[in-house]
Amino acid sequence: MGILGIQAICPTKKRLASIKHSEHKIHEYLLKQYWTTNGKKKTVYVPALNEVWSGDITYIRINGGFMYLAAVIDWHSKAVLAYKISNSMDATLATDVLQEALEKYPKPKIFNSDQGSQYTSYEHTKLLKDYEIQKPMNVYLEYLKNVA
Repeated sequence: MGILGIQAICPTKKRLASIKHSEHKIHEYLLKQYWTTNGKKKTVYVPALNEVWSGDITYIRINGGFMYLAAVIDWHSKAVLAYKISNSMDATLATDVLQEALEKYPKPKIFNSDQGSQYTSYEHTKLLKDYEIQKPMNVYLEYLKNVA
């Protein structure tokens, strides 16, 4: 490892990447219709392609800081429709990756994301409105309340 310059990355406290913006609208959670029960376990089932997409951002630790990876997936196929890596985690990153997915595939009925400021920004919300895509927000407390 020393010869190759490889170092272990030790676990650290998880960074909160999704920060709400107090002036951005919070949308209703619309995905309850896709919940199914399998015994005691609740799961999500989306019956068709391009019905529900999701977007999220994660961070990748590199020497000297972080890079950010944004992706859009289709809930039916679990396929990654578009992704982008950036050195900044802003609304442009989330909007650009959604725009790329919309250029390649038919628009979904619903685009789901967390309540981070990138996804509640004017630019991102306007893009969804322009394509007439419904915008629920993933409400984790509601989900956790119904899964238990």
